[in-house]
Amino acid sequence: MSPLENVKALTFDLFGTVLDLGGSLTPAIQEFLDAKGSSISADEFWRQWRYRQRIEQYQDNIVMLGHSGYLPVARRACHYTLQLFGVDFTQDELSRLMEAWQELSPFPDVAEGLERLAKRYQLVALSNGEPEFLDHLAKNRVQWEFDRIISVQVAGAFKPHPGVYRRAAGLLGLEVGECLMVSANSFDVMGARMCGLRGAFVNRGDLPYEDSPYVPDVTCRDFLELADALVSPRVGE
Repeated sequence: MSPLENVKALTFDLFGTVLDLGGSLTPAIQEFLDAKGSSISADEFWRQWRYRQRIEQYQDNIVMLGHSGYLPVARRACHYTLQLFGVDFTQDELSRLMEAWQELSPFPDVAEGLERLAKRYQLVALSNGEPEFLDHLAKNRVQWEFDRIISVQVAGAFKPHPGVYRRAAGLLGLEVGECLMVSANSFDVMGARMCGLRGAFVNRGDLPYEDSPYVPDVTCRDFLELADALVSPRVGE
């Protein structure tokens, strides 16, 4: 029997998996850079911002001085990136740029994919964001009522800290192997697999996977392919 036959809940990463970060944020970034007379492209800025954000999250986990929260870490990463590219700014200007995070939009395949997957699985958001921020995004931007929204704040650390995945399974009343982590971030799938969850790598960016024995059970390009793999036909049938 396929290990996916035991799966009862799909836990979804939001940032970069459900929500199109680059597509949502680069217009605001470009407007900001144009106003500053910067020659840096929004795409280049975003790539560095996103890269630095992940470093900030890992640092937040490692120093263990208390979980900072997603938006504060994203702000610190933006602060660093602005300095990296030599862009002058005030804290008020940085705050206005950060407001773009409230307007994130989902990828176009998300709504149909979630609708198909909901016919068979419990759908859960498992994200690095703060609870109130996640509630806003799910209700007003994704416009999908997840069966449950779990913030990493319940574990006090960012993914891929193992406590996040184990705590989520416990809150759902499930064994880790009954949960499948769905993420476009390979480190997220790897972290979940290390903890015994199943994993689906939604490779939206055509990126390589980690050099790790903890590989995804499913690799796909979007949620429609994920639904094809998990729902029609059912895995193992």
